[in-house]
Amino acid sequence: MTRYNRQRILPEVGTEGQDRLRASHVLVVGAGGLGCPVLQYLAGAGVGIITIVDPDVVEESNLHRQPLYSLANVGESKAYAAAARLHGYNPEVELRARNIALEPANVSELVGQADIIVDAADTFAASYTLSDECYQQSKPLISASALGTTGYLGGFCGGVPSLRAVFPTPPTNAANCSSIGVLGPAVGSIGAMQAQMVLAVLLGFSQNPMGGLITIDLKSFKFGGFSFLNAKEPEWHAPFISTEGLSSDDLVIELRDSKEAPEPVCPSAQRVLPEELINYDFDGTQRIVLCCRTGLRAWRGAQVLSERGFKNIALIADSRS
Repeated sequence: MTRYNRQRILPEVGTEGQDRLRASHVLVVGAGGLGCPVLQYLAGAGVGIITIVDPDVVEESNLHRQPLYSLANVGESKAYAAAARLHGYNPEVELRARNIALEPANVSELVGQADIIVDAADTFAASYTLSDECYQQSKPLISASALGTTGYLGGFCGGVPSLRAVFPTPPTNAANCSSIGVLGPAVGSIGAMQAQMVLAVLLGFSQNPMGGLITIDLKSFKFGGFSFLNAKEPEWHAPFISTEGLSSDDLVIELRDSKEAPEPVCPSAQRVLPEELINYDFDGTQRIVLCCRTGLRAWRGAQVLSERGFKNIALIADSRS
């Protein structure tokens, strides 16, 4: 088989390295702008098993930055369409398509099956859920984010600090490609670098990318970065949980009004606006579970309650709205 000749002649790869790639299992969460180049290059390199997790369908507005798909794929599951395309690209790779969202209820199983995890998701709730689980299981996480013409990528967990250690506070907004926009080559460049980081870890490059973060500005063509090997994990954080993780003893706070979410996250949920949390009367004996659509308001609310002395808090990102 001549497929891998050009990479196998590299001293960093060789026959042993190629065998190592063939024996590896990579979990890729997100088959969009970042996920497409990640999947293409990992499949091309001969990674043995790739699990693709994405709940979305292909839309025409995706095509300028997601070259795995064509107009014929519009309306199809991204995970299944990507797997089909990659199978034709390299039938030696075992592709496991999961048309589901990454969430606290399934993250343990998905992470546990893989050797290394790629965060190519477009929600910070998914990214932090992945980071928490990868840190718990000591699995390497290659995480990235891209908006407009800028972004970052880094190697977290797996023996180095987690995403929370580097970004312990919530983002200022829940901006994404739909609201801010993105140039295809910018997100593609960052995704390609994610794939390179994955291969570097799997092949054991002497310059290990774990514990390092790279920043990219492809408008000004500037690159930066730093090591975060000495970053400290937060002393406390409110974890994301699934609705299945709710208990009858929980005090569930729905932060969305009835117009945004006609049905609360659960029948027993109390509706409280985010700005009311600072004065809301809690008895302090129950776990407080804060819910909103993206998890951002819930995370900010948890910070408010933490400053009031409450620590038994969990978050739910409920995309139903």
